[in-house]
Amino acid sequence: MKINFFEDYFKSINEIVNETESIRLAQIADLIISGSKANKKVILVGNGGSAAMASHVAVDFTKAAKIRAVNFNEADLITCFANDYGYDQWVVEALKAYADAGDIVIFISSSGKSANIINGAIYAKVAGLKSVSLSGFDSNNSLRNLGDIELWANSKNYNFVEMTHHIWLLSIVDYIIEKSILNN
Repeated sequence: MKINFFEDYFKSINEIVNETESIRLAQIADLIISGSKANKKVILVGNGGSAAMASHVAVDFTKAAKIRAVNFNEADLITCFANDYGYDQWVVEALKAYADAGDIVIFISSSGKSANIINGAIYAKVAGLKSVSLSGFDSNNSLRNLGDIELWANSKNYNFVEMTHHIWLLSIVDYIIEKSILNN
């Protein structure tokens, strides 16, 4: 019983990852590379586990891939903007304060239903930001069609969706590093 659990668990994750449209990962990487060449930054935003992932990936973009990246995970920023504008608007207000036209924002939401993330993605369109949406759960979730490029993880399991998002983002970091090495 115990061994079968892990075999089934990893098989499920592998199936979701193997469904990935690699062309979209390359499009996201190329968007980030071209943005970086134009002196634009990458902003990553999410809630909960997705916020932790945003922090990890922002550091890897900056340190390993030499891509300027930030995330909005400072408690004082979140609580100040949430208190003043409402939790559903704090991402919009943070983007107003920190994003410049042409920056790339990666919105991460397992369910694709987080109001703060959806409102941020809607704002990104009107503010001249490039955006990527990563979601899961229902194929018709609200976030799914708001990004210039979107990726959807075909699962309703939070951990499977979050791990898939993490794999996607880290594979983009590694792709950018590899492409940089080959072009030097």
